[in-house]
Amino acid sequence: MSPVSALAIRFHKTGEPFDVLREERVEVADPPSGRVRVRVLAAGLNPADWELCRGFMPGRLPRGIGFDVAGVVDAVGPDIVDHESALVRPGDVVFGTADFTAQPSAGAAEYSIINSWSPVPEGLDPLQAAVLPMAVQTAAWTLELTDVQPGATLLVHGAGGMVGYAAVQIALRRGARVIATAGPTFTADLEGFGARVTSYGDGMPERVRALTDGADVDVVIDTARPAPGTLRDLIELAGNDPRRVMTISNHDEARELGARVNIDEFRPGLTPLAELLPTYAALAARGEFHLPIARSYPLAEWRDAVALSLLGNPHGKVVLEPGHPRPSA
Repeated sequence: MSPVSALAIRFHKTGEPFDVLREERVEVADPPSGRVRVRVLAAGLNPADWELCRGFMPGRLPRGIGFDVAGVVDAVGPDIVDHESALVRPGDVVFGTADFTAQPSAGAAEYSIINSWSPVPEGLDPLQAAVLPMAVQTAAWTLELTDVQPGATLLVHGAGGMVGYAAVQIALRRGARVIATAGPTFTADLEGFGARVTSYGDGMPERVRALTDGADVDVVIDTARPAPGTLRDLIELAGNDPRRVMTISNHDEARELGARVNIDEFRPGLTPLAELLPTYAALAARGEFHLPIARSYPLAEWRDAVALSLLGNPHGKVVLEPGHPRPSA
């Protein structure tokens, strides 16, 4: 093994993504203990990438973006046989999560060090595998924290976003009754999964009440972009019990109102569940689980990819494909 040279998208200081991100060449070292290095085929972008650029979870700089990765294993760490993930060898096609806090590049690069991985199952394109990790892990973890039980009525606010879209499918598979708020783009999809769907905006609480025949919902998961007053409405729908409402996005208002914030409950033993990824990848390969892709871009067009993701409503995941040929000059 030896270090490899790679193009990567990184930031050296915090700020607005377009102000701080740049494409540059980096040396990606041999993978350390418990890690593997991959030649990146696809990297999913997430809203969390832009919050990292702005200073959320501060750490050593420079840092890369792109938590979600699919690629071809290029090198393995010295103790990989003892790693909790499955034994892996160079040449295997895997997907997983980038070690973005400790390495010179993350998923948005030609090569990346990843700290958890699973094989891409037969029948699943690596592009589709690369959109799974953050959305599936965040949705599953948040459902675990809220202890949604079979038969419970769950309201997923913001089901047109990818965490909400995943949460609807996972909760339905667990036997919950799901009501989802979403825009028109994914209404048919969500109803096809088995959710009852209503729109955002004025009158949302009344429309939800109509779907529950006036009853309270048991649990609310809020995955939408913050909007003034919405969290109070969600608490009222949960029987005015703020502890039955958990948000992944509206942190400050939730803390003021006594609602739960998923990252506030991050602790050992309740971390996002990487072990679920093979299950949902297998379901995706069989067409039984789905996350839509809005658009994919070659690495050279990363600015266009960032711009689409920053719109906040790209209608699916935005993906970079570092293995895609660079356009000719």
